[in-house]
Amino acid sequence: MSLPFLAFVVFLLALTAQRSQTVFNTAGQTVAPVGTLEALSETSFTTLSHPAFPHYAVRIKRTPFCDETVRAYTGYIDIAARHLFFYFFESRNDPDTDDVIFWTNGGPCRVINADNGTVFHPYSWNSNANIFFIDQPVGVGFSWAEYSETVSTSEEVAKDIATFIAIFFAYFKKFQGRGFHMAGESFGGRSVPVYAAAVYDQNALLVKAAIPPINISSVMLGNGMTDMPSMMPAWYEIQCSSASVAPVQDIRYVLVSYKQTLQQISIVDLVCCSTCVEMKARLSRCTKWMRGACQDQFDLISCGAATAFCWESMMDPYLATGLNLYDMTKKCGGGGLCYDEIDEITEYLKRKDVQTLLGVDPQVSQYDVCSSTIERDFTQTLDVVKGATDYVSALLERGVRVLVYVGTYDFGCNWIGNEAWTLTLEWSGHAEFVAQPLREWTVGGERAGQTRGAKGLTFATVDAAGHMAPYDKPKESLEMVNRWIAGQPL
Repeated sequence: MSLPFLAFVVFLLALTAQRSQTVFNTAGQTVAPVGTLEALSETSFTTLSHPAFPHYAVRIKRTPFCDETVRAYTGYIDIAARHLFFYFFESRNDPDTDDVIFWTNGGPCRVINADNGTVFHPYSWNSNANIFFIDQPVGVGFSWAEYSETVSTSEEVAKDIATFIAIFFAYFKKFQGRGFHMAGESFGGRSVPVYAAAVYDQNALLVKAAIPPINISSVMLGNGMTDMPSMMPAWYEIQCSSASVAPVQDIRYVLVSYKQTLQQISIVDLVCCSTCVEMKARLSRCTKWMRGACQDQFDLISCGAATAFCWESMMDPYLATGLNLYDMTKKCGGGGLCYDEIDEITEYLKRKDVQTLLGVDPQVSQYDVCSSTIERDFTQTLDVVKGATDYVSALLERGVRVLVYVGTYDFGCNWIGNEAWTLTLEWSGHAEFVAQPLREWTVGGERAGQTRGAKGLTFATVDAAGHMAPYDKPKESLEMVNRWIAGQPL
């Protein structure tokens, strides 16, 4: 974007910001401006729009759902023909003063089963913070598109997220100036730094347009895939050493059955997967090829070939063991993503009475926890392989704190790979961060993990937790988050 064009955009924003904002009810009638969440209806959506963002609108209503101890809200971010679904739960502590967390997946309750619904979760992250949960990108959860269009990169999603946050804070002024923390896990290691950068950059435009900026305070990345090339040696090390559990691979070859782990292959006793000796021999080629083709100078074809080679060399041997990709101490059982709870959540959210309560658009034909279409589109652009370390560095240089926390039993986005990229991250605080030794952090006098931190960057492990640390260690994870948003050392 040229500088003259950017200046013109800022000029237009400054002009339009002087005009009144508009609020509509579901019937399309103009209503009095909404300044508090409490004024929203439980039976119909209120639509918020802002002249600074002419192609965006936010629909929101009060929803007595899940956590009966707080006020909850659901709605949609409407971007032309695309519609992103979100939940917003106020803090159980003090919603009028507590910070705000933006979390890209999850929720404050536990689903018992599809018939009985939810129960109160005592360690929810809204214990001391107001919190958003969003079904993103469009095409997953209750988010949908009128013409089935999708997005395929984190940068595309980031603009929509940043605009939604700006509109929400512009209307509900009591949250203006609060600490704002963006968090996610897994793919969130790539996407959340991109979203946070979009929010930060947008602030400059908001200020020039006389719109209060977002006080983006920190980013929290849980078991994230922030730098895939760093994960390749980590995949080798964590299954061929005792870094987390006893080695899970033989030294050279192993006879394995694909019957249970890879259903598409029917050969039962196939010498399929080179193990530790062969993996190590391939490791150097894998990491150099991926780093060069996917990040140093991105080339879609070469990066795709490098990723396929690395996956076959480092991931396939682990998949052949039948172990849980998200918790190395367990076998991959039934249920989506190796967890029965995923199926229970899916069945619960498919219920029509639940969807009616939430205000789900009737055009949503089904609820999908994961979308094969979205996976295909993001895979074709190799979005996750591009990484987000440059975004993390830039955020740190601008005073945005970054917490990288990792459950020690995770394989896919494990602690070895995440520690590795934090130690090689190029930024002004590098020397001080690397000089810090790992030390224990505790909860209630008991060890919860290890941590290292300096100049706004903190790395922490969560002992005996898998890929979803808040699920496996809810008490310790909540304490970690509470300390983090309060600006306290772990």
